[in-house]
Amino acid sequence: MIRTVISTAALACALASPAVAQNAPAAPAPATPATADAFVAEAEKTSADRSVDAQRVAWVNATYITDDTDALAAKSGAEMTDLAVQYGLGAARYQALPGLSYDTKRKLDLMRGGITLPAPTTAGQSAELATLTTRMSSSYGKGKGLLDGKPINGSDIEEAMGTSRDPAKLQEMWVSWHDNVGAPMRADYARMSAISNEGAKELGYADVGALWRSGYDMPPEQFARLTDQIWAEVEPLYKALHTYVRWKLNEKYGNAVQPKTGAIRADLLGNMWAQEWGNIYDIVAPAGAGDVGYDIGDLLKAKNYDPTRMVKQGEAFYSSLGFKPLPETFWQRSQIVKPADREVICHASAWDVDNVDDIRIKMCTKVNADDFITIHHELGHNYYQRAYNQQPFFYKNGANDGFHEAIGDTVALSITPDYLVKIGLLDAARVPSADKDIGLLLRQAMDKVAFLPFGLLIDKWRWGVFSGAIKPDQYQAGWDALRLQYQGVKPPVARDETKFDPGAKYHIPAAVPYTRYFLARVLQFQFYEAACKQSGWKGPLHRCSFYGNKAVGEKLNAMLAMGQSKPWPDALEVFTGSRQMSGKALVQYFAPLKAWLDKQNKGKPQGW
Repeated sequence: MIRTVISTAALACALASPAVAQNAPAAPAPATPATADAFVAEAEKTSADRSVDAQRVAWVNATYITDDTDALAAKSGAEMTDLAVQYGLGAARYQALPGLSYDTKRKLDLMRGGITLPAPTTAGQSAELATLTTRMSSSYGKGKGLLDGKPINGSDIEEAMGTSRDPAKLQEMWVSWHDNVGAPMRADYARMSAISNEGAKELGYADVGALWRSGYDMPPEQFARLTDQIWAEVEPLYKALHTYVRWKLNEKYGNAVQPKTGAIRADLLGNMWAQEWGNIYDIVAPAGAGDVGYDIGDLLKAKNYDPTRMVKQGEAFYSSLGFKPLPETFWQRSQIVKPADREVICHASAWDVDNVDDIRIKMCTKVNADDFITIHHELGHNYYQRAYNQQPFFYKNGANDGFHEAIGDTVALSITPDYLVKIGLLDAARVPSADKDIGLLLRQAMDKVAFLPFGLLIDKWRWGVFSGAIKPDQYQAGWDALRLQYQGVKPPVARDETKFDPGAKYHIPAAVPYTRYFLARVLQFQFYEAACKQSGWKGPLHRCSFYGNKAVGEKLNAMLAMGQSKPWPDALEVFTGSRQMSGKALVQYFAPLKAWLDKQNKGKPQGW
């Protein structure tokens, strides 16, 4: 499951809710390099100071949802947004000034373009925007679906979607979650989009989507072309996987549930959003080679792992690379399991509260394979945050947001049989033989490859909403059309414009840009390939684990410590030697699987 990170720099210039505009300084005059330097220094100090309390309020609201914490979060959010907008407008005044130093120019760019949801300067708009985003996010956190006619919360329904094989129950869960969670926030989302678009225009952007696309050290139009280029590289692999999975689902459920042609029914894919399909591996496993001999969840339970021990094991991976242990406050302040006495947002996230070392994770961990992998992912955020904590505040972020998501995913790719043997979870005698490689690759592809179009279409939809190409009375139709175009999936029942299925995905109400996850799925294979080469690995790439290799850890930390101080191609080059994001490493990793899929799919219709 894909997760989000609450970063200090995002809060500095963007936590979709921020403020105290009346205390923000006006841009100094006259505009000279010296006054620009002074403006940036003051903005950086004030943003850093205020981000700490904003993070604490956001943490309490996420881990203790009440009307009171909602109100506090909305107030804090409005204050931080106002502050960020004021600084963003001030930054725009200096950007074209000749003679600026590199750091001042870069920080001005980050201040202007780093606001996720900017509010216009009209009185009351930031407060309304913060109220809307807080209400939608909390509504999601408290959301429930139905199973056998009984309410079921978000984390439990996610688990049930992965284990049930009854199409009627899957449909009940899918429809109830989307109806109960998504549909009620439709009007709030439209209003939020309208307000933030006005704020983006005040900052000089065409709309919020253009603002988001500007955050990648290139013009927005060039970045959109880059994502399309990467998708073109990986699309043939996805279509081969889609064809094979559709055939297997037809074998399992029959034509009445899943036809042999056309789109796949979204609720049959083992995940509420059909974004990752690994939970239905048992349905698609190849005959003879499909049983890889172990299940990580079963191994954890056999060794009496509890959630805290799972996190300790994740920490041990990073320690093996030479990173120092997590601070004691991490264990005291993190939410590792779901509290029994209150509503919380279970969606996993990593936090840096004080911009120094108060790093935490927030999860509702269960002892299973998904959460074991997620722990390695979330800790990647925390170790990244710690690595750049010596940077100036405006540089305390990933080289780009895809980098921040990719680090933990790169480590998670190392959860191979070799790694499981080394940590005592898997007996060496049970390591899958080479004839199981297709099974190992297929199981990974069901998550890694299946996710790619979903990772792209979330923001394709939002870019359309923000630009006006998808109008408020077309929200559902626009969503369904993009899911069909990119994923080749369709809802189990007809949807109309009384629905709002995008809102049933956390990142939509929480206003978390999503292209980062698409980029992360690509970058992690570039990082992983580089790490395996550095470690001297000689076997099949998908079996490589760089666990215990401190030379890899040292080079990785060198990239992480740069934060956002340099354009992302510079950071990419430090670790991989390349300055280009590309899907080629991912395609190469899965090349044996692609050849096998093409044989299985021979004579079967592809596409939808």
